[in-house]
Amino acid sequence: MLGFLTMSEASRDAILHAAAALATADGLDGVPAGTLAAALGMSRAGRPACTASTQDLQLATVAEAARIFDEEVIQPALAAPAGLAQLAAVCEAFFAHLERHMVPGGCFMASAALEMGARPGPVNDMIASCQARFGELIRGFAATARAGNELPAGEDPDRLAFELNGIMLATDTNFAEHDDPAVLDLARQIVRHRLGVSEL
Repeated sequence: MLGFLTMSEASRDAILHAAAALATADGLDGVPAGTLAAALGMSRAGRPACTASTQDLQLATVAEAARIFDEEVIQPALAAPAGLAQLAAVCEAFFAHLERHMVPGGCFMASAALEMGARPGPVNDMIASCQARFGELIRGFAATARAGNELPAGEDPDRLAFELNGIMLATDTNFAEHDDPAVLDLARQIVRHRLGVSEL
């Protein structure tokens, strides 16, 4: 049982959100319980509540980052009209998520995948599963758009999903490095051109 799960929901959520924020800058290995406690301004007396194993803390952190990503990116896309509008919406929601600096250092999943990709185990499996679901979501939007004749008949949903995901990842890397709004402007222009839409 995770020690910090015995805390109030508000305290637990604050710790996990802090962990997700710290992990994008310092990596998942850089957020031990003591670091989290210090980041949250907890006293030494409050720190014993953060007594989870490293793997349990990492799994909980990934789950919290996935919840934030779902709320910030996936749900706005799902709320858009099916097809091409959802493709545009998922890209715009991703760019807006970066723009709001919800977690410093860019997209949590992208940075965590690079950090944990060569380390087999439950944490890597959870990150890979989250990324696979996101890729499938984009592919589903593309397939719906093609079926609705919003994309050319020869458009390959797998290829388009790969391209759009690549654009989002490149945007994440460049924006995290430079924190320059021009990066997001360029990304939006590229997506508009690729999808043939006037706005995102």
